[in-house]
Amino acid sequence: MTAVTPDQPSVAPVGDPATPGAPSTGAAPGPRTVTRDGTAPAASGDVAAFTGSRPDPRYVDHRERVSFVRAPFAARTWREYGYLWLAILLAPFAFTYGVFSVTFLVAMLVPVLGLVLAGWVVVGGRGWGSMYRSIARSTLGVDVAAPAPYVRRKGFWSTLWHGIGDGTGWRAVLFLLVTFPLAIVGFVASTVFLAVGLGGTTHWIWSRWLPLQQASDGSWHRGASFGADWFVDTPVRQLALVLAGLVVLWLWAQVTRGFAHLFRVLTVALLGPTLSSLRVADLEESRGRTVEDADAKLRRIERDLHDGTQARLVAVAMQLGEAKEQLASGGDPVDALELVDLAHSSTKEALVELRELARGIHPPALDNGLAVALETLAARSPLPVTVDVDPAVEASGRLAPAVESIAYFCVAELVTNAVKHARATGVYVLVERQGSGRGARLRLRVRDDGQGGARVVQPGEDGHRSGLAGLAERVRSVDGTLDLTSPVGGPTVVTVLLPVRV
Repeated sequence: MTAVTPDQPSVAPVGDPATPGAPSTGAAPGPRTVTRDGTAPAASGDVAAFTGSRPDPRYVDHRERVSFVRAPFAARTWREYGYLWLAILLAPFAFTYGVFSVTFLVAMLVPVLGLVLAGWVVVGGRGWGSMYRSIARSTLGVDVAAPAPYVRRKGFWSTLWHGIGDGTGWRAVLFLLVTFPLAIVGFVASTVFLAVGLGGTTHWIWSRWLPLQQASDGSWHRGASFGADWFVDTPVRQLALVLAGLVVLWLWAQVTRGFAHLFRVLTVALLGPTLSSLRVADLEESRGRTVEDADAKLRRIERDLHDGTQARLVAVAMQLGEAKEQLASGGDPVDALELVDLAHSSTKEALVELRELARGIHPPALDNGLAVALETLAARSPLPVTVDVDPAVEASGRLAPAVESIAYFCVAELVTNAVKHARATGVYVLVERQGSGRGARLRLRVRDDGQGGARVVQPGEDGHRSGLAGLAERVRSVDGTLDLTSPVGGPTVVTVLLPVRV
């Protein structure tokens, strides 16, 4: 365990359940120490916080919640029933295209030139997928992300194999084949339940126009018959049929929603991007941003060296040269001494600038481990910062240098944000190791008691990108994750998961 606060009036660490998010009213004597024995409030409260499932990146769910009582009358239920109508109307054509895609490919195996056309037929399944995603967006309330677009390769064989092996097209063809029986069963079942429910609830209105029927005892009846001698032609039986019809209507809503959910799952699974493709695209984007950030950082260092340190060193050389000339020509030694003194001061300032540049590239404190570096960072902060490092983090060996550097700069950026923007009175930093072996991960959790409202501003929003967006890109470059929770009024909680080994 490591806990550090600056030498000034301290506050209770943010996240301590005893005083959650509230600063103390008076100065506390000395630094606040946080233990890791499992009984300390800060540790137990922190480990239990920030749980929940991450949303599926393949789709966005826009469905409104509908209670069981309102289900038959909700617009969502009728939109989903409309989807079943569209599905049954499109199913014969979609199924025909799917069967044609498979049979045409088999038929073209002998004439190789025909395989190019078969490949284009497979790629054409993407158009069906786009149409079904659009229908799902408007009727099923789910916005499925589009897969990566098809890119035509150069060369005959590349075009041939890339078309035949188009995974997105084949998954769309599979969707067309699988949903054919589902569309028939779903439409028939839902329509039967709806017809029976509406018929039962309105039987008392239209039964008067039914033809007379004779029972086995010779009596005549007008109404629905169940069996040979049981007719719904009395007020009690009419009421019972109405109640039964209402029950069936509620069942119809559930049946419709069930079949719609099956279509929704198939749409996401077969017509959306795969998790592996999203991962590849995310890593490619992250790699590109990381290269851009690295290039920008190098340009900034070059600019700082050229405009700052280099200019100072040039001035030092000129001052020393002028002092040398004065001494060589027998000039006033006092003036020469002033020039040397001025050059000495400029040299020290240049050294300070070089030290700051080097610290921005790689903090020297990291040479002694992440815990020591965070201690130094906390001691320099103008805010009280409590750092709680799990001994298991470094007990199992040093982290990868890239992971240590990213973890350090994440904490540094978040503490800086708390000082500049959050109006916080204290920051709590938790560092712990999760798991073991190749799947082990480093978990950082930084919490401040500021005003909240922080968000990740990507390029294109407000004309700039926030520091949090840069942190997210830096974390993603090593396949890590960054989660932000910052409601208006606070507190702001940022959780970063990093692999122990890159």
